[in-house]
Amino acid sequence: MMSGKSVSAVTQVHPQSLARRFSTLLYSHSKVRLALLLAAPLTWLVLVYIAALAALLVTALWSVDSFTGDIKTDWTFKNIAQVLTGALYQTVTFRTLGIAVLVTVVDILIALPIAFFMAKIASRRLQGILVIAILMPLWASYLVKAYAWRSVLSNEGILQWLLRPIGMDTPGYGITGTIITLGYLWLPDVILPIYAGLERVPNSLLEASSDLGAKTSRTLRLIVLPMLVPAIVAGSIFSFSLTMGDYITVNIVGGANQMLGNLVYTNVGAANNLPLAAAIALIPVIIMFVYLTAVRRTGALENL
Repeated sequence: MMSGKSVSAVTQVHPQSLARRFSTLLYSHSKVRLALLLAAPLTWLVLVYIAALAALLVTALWSVDSFTGDIKTDWTFKNIAQVLTGALYQTVTFRTLGIAVLVTVVDILIALPIAFFMAKIASRRLQGILVIAILMPLWASYLVKAYAWRSVLSNEGILQWLLRPIGMDTPGYGITGTIITLGYLWLPDVILPIYAGLERVPNSLLEASSDLGAKTSRTLRLIVLPMLVPAIVAGSIFSFSLTMGDYITVNIVGGANQMLGNLVYTNVGAANNLPLAAAIALIPVIIMFVYLTAVRRTGALENL
């Protein structure tokens, strides 16, 4: 018979040997190790993101009974055809796309000098202060910032008070006010990727360009900007995608203008037409898919 001491020794060694065997298996089979590492995030991605997009597409192919208001699950392309051919949806789509492009361009033009100063001119201590200053607006409520800009853009706001002495007027509520507000909201998301990209530009390249007699503008155009393109595109993805999906800001400062998000919200709520809302929601999804496919080759996705 086996003594109690021997049984205890076996029970202690057996789990260790299993763990050691499993560890050896993982070490010798890199594909198994990679599969276990990616299993959880890929499962989450498939269930939450891809499945949601598939459900959105399927819902867009349904219809609503005009008498009862119930959703009919018979597949039809009526909603998609209505969105593609309707004058209202075409107008709102081009308006949303134009606002997204303008917000992105404005943010990039503002972010470039700020990020360059932070990365190449400011001291380490000042860099930390500026990064905190840029991140601080992200801690405030989205609605608080949007309504603050509503107050600033009003006829009796601070912007009107500043512009009146020089004969100018506040843009008020409209597309211009929407672009200004959205540009402010997404500016930190554009500055930070560009700042990170400039941090990776070696100072030795700038010094070598200066030693060879190149002017500052030529150095920026021929050396810095080509290396900075992936970071700029990465920042543009944030501002462009967030603007394409926004519907709250235009309600607050956009006056009577609408964006695609407003049409989705209206059809989900007041109109109670979920299939048509799903068809409208496919527009920014398709636009972003085309945009991401176009910029994938720039390496911008690696900077996100």
